[in-house]
Amino acid sequence: QEQLAESGGGSVQSGGSLRLSCAASKAINNGYCMGWFRQAPGKEREGVATIDSDGRSTYADSVRGRFTISQDTAKKTLNLQMDSLEPEDTAMYYCAGGVIFDNDVVLDPAHYSFWGQGTQVTVSS
Repeated sequence: QEQLAESGGGSVQSGGSLRLSCAASKAINNGYCMGWFRQAPGKEREGVATIDSDGRSTYADSVRGRFTISQDTAKKTLNLQMDSLEPEDTAMYYCAGGVIFDNDVVLDPAHYSFWGQGTQVTVSS
């Protein structure tokens, strides 16, 4: 099973930017749907952005226009560029992968089978 490793989290002020990366040496370019998810204290894990094996991306309404998901097939990494960060974006961010055939569920974490350990993002006002 694929081992995922996130990096790039940290603390930033509101309006700032961060770039998350996820090392995914087996999943990238092998038919998996990859995604970024987040979980804030006391809240359920939620989908942030996903990208399928054809390069189609899907975003949660709360981040569309501010976050950009991408894959680097040469480096085998999944990336999340986060701009115009808001305090509400504070959470643990996870990289995940899975085999998904229904585009309606790509933001549902229940459909992903392998996960990284997470990286913390903190946005202060």
